[in-house]
Amino acid sequence: MSSSPPARPLWHGRALALVGIVLFAFSLRSAVASLSPLLDHVDREFPVPAVVVGLIGTAPPVCYAITGLLTPALERRFGLERLVVAAMAVAVIGLVARSLAVDSLTLLGSTAIIFAAVGTGNVLLPPLVKKHFPDRIGLVTTIYSTTMAMSTFLPPLVAVPVADAAGWRVSLGLWAVFAALATIPWIALLARERGRAGDGDLEAANPRVFGRMWRIPLAWALTVIFVVSGTLAYTCFAWLPTLLVQTAGVTNAEAGTLLSLFAFMGLPASLAVPVLVARYNAIAPLFAVAVTSGLAGIAGLLFAPEAATWLWIALLGIAPLFFPLTLVLLGLRSRTHEASVALSGFVQSIGYAIVAVFPVSIGLLHDATGGWTAPLWVLAVVVAAAIPAGFVIARPHTVEDEWDRRHGAWS
Repeated sequence: MSSSPPARPLWHGRALALVGIVLFAFSLRSAVASLSPLLDHVDREFPVPAVVVGLIGTAPPVCYAITGLLTPALERRFGLERLVVAAMAVAVIGLVARSLAVDSLTLLGSTAIIFAAVGTGNVLLPPLVKKHFPDRIGLVTTIYSTTMAMSTFLPPLVAVPVADAAGWRVSLGLWAVFAALATIPWIALLARERGRAGDGDLEAANPRVFGRMWRIPLAWALTVIFVVSGTLAYTCFAWLPTLLVQTAGVTNAEAGTLLSLFAFMGLPASLAVPVLVARYNAIAPLFAVAVTSGLAGIAGLLFAPEAATWLWIALLGIAPLFFPLTLVLLGLRSRTHEASVALSGFVQSIGYAIVAVFPVSIGLLHDATGGWTAPLWVLAVVVAAAIPAGFVIARPHTVEDEWDRRHGAWS
């Protein structure tokens, strides 16, 4: 097992990479979160059928699953930083095209292009941190995950005021500026490093790395944790307001506020979890907090939904701390950035493919049973399924270590 490299000043020779990671992370979330508040504005200019709205809502995990499979191969072919630039360039094209949409089909098609770029970026962020900040994985993961959380909140706040003042096309198109800005540090970094190509410090791309992940229990354990986090998040964003109105007796406005509380609980987790894991190896206690809180919140909604609704939602909102936990472990549980790319692609492709099924399945189960008891029990089982995976990820080892032990030398 390789030891962590000695820490050096965060900015020392890495300012471009740090700025690039922050802008990249901001663009990934703002590109996704800017559309839904403006659908009413768009609908006034051309009709947006409910089926298109539904497809836009369900497309992200599907696109992320597909790009999760493709990204490791693309990274081997073009390199990490070049693929970042390409992903942001595609995002700019998609964002501009969406702002120029003339009907629901062009709106849907351009949005799918954006989701493909974002899915690629999701896979690349942990390896970028692993490559450029191997000694500061926890801190830099905290910085970019917090940036992502904030850039999820910002677009809905400004989208409607900008649309009212300048039109929905301007409101949608302005986020292309941030995506374009995100390419500048990486282009500069590529130009600076072009002269170092002969230094011999580049890692040789190994096309077998991604395939090896299927045979490594640690990769599957991280996938389980990612699935639990994604299932809770996507299912709650889809169904929690309806569930609360029907079981807790709250109004629609109160249900919306409670959903905001659920979402807000992810912000302190994104701040604290990566540093606690990287600096103190606090995986086991954080894991216990996530599982216990998730099960307690679900139990409260099952057995006493009206008694302390705010408490149950706050507890349930703690459980998705599995997400920043997974992000930081994608860097810590691999020796090289190439293995981190493969691990990130594996976890996110398999994870999002499974996550995409749950919101629809939970809705169908609710319709079939006429209530929320069975769906809540399913969510409880999902959270409990993370427990055995926790024992695997808590051990301080890498995917390369596990391969060496089971199948021989990694190289």
